[in-house]
Amino acid sequence: MANYRTSRVIPTVLTIIVIIVAIAGFVALARLIFGGGAGDDKPLDTSRQNLLDSSVGRGVSMTVRGPIVANEDFRSYKIFVSPTTREFKSYTGYLTNVTGEETLTNNTAAYEQFTGALDKANLIVGQPFEGEKNDVRGICATGKVYEFSLHYETSAVETLWTSTCSGSPGSLKASVTQLSQLFLNQIPDGSNIESSLKL
Repeated sequence: MANYRTSRVIPTVLTIIVIIVAIAGFVALARLIFGGGAGDDKPLDTSRQNLLDSSVGRGVSMTVRGPIVANEDFRSYKIFVSPTTREFKSYTGYLTNVTGEETLTNNTAAYEQFTGALDKANLIVGQPFEGEKNDVRGICATGKVYEFSLHYETSAVETLWTSTCSGSPGSLKASVTQLSQLFLNQIPDGSNIESSLKL
């Protein structure tokens, strides 16, 4: 009689154990596929981090290049903004001879407001090109080319560009009008200075 009970209990216990293991396996598989674990947080967006970081060494810039014309008539300018400084430089010729320069101080609070506005204007929505696609030489020969860069120390860590030519939209996916105005507003009378360059 005891052997009979044992022979009935063992298969029942084994069946229950198999069911429990199967359920645990399905739960683990579902968590793996659909997420939900404590350590499954998405990595932070590096581009957005770089844009909003206001520590020393960080900066953002806009470079605007005019139509491709004779060296004597070629014009471009650059605005660079960091937590400590704002710089405007205008150039003539392809060797970027400086024709105008203005350097102003800045502070962290102002920089954070500015980069926050750039973030809201979707500066980093685009995906940077790689290799030849990121080479703007010869792009939009009859119009303007805009390059927006995130900087760390002396290097640009990410650059997005666009142009006024419909055939060369570039990697920037935001409104170039909105972004360029935000940069020009960092320099007193910036819009009039830009107009005077006659790009």
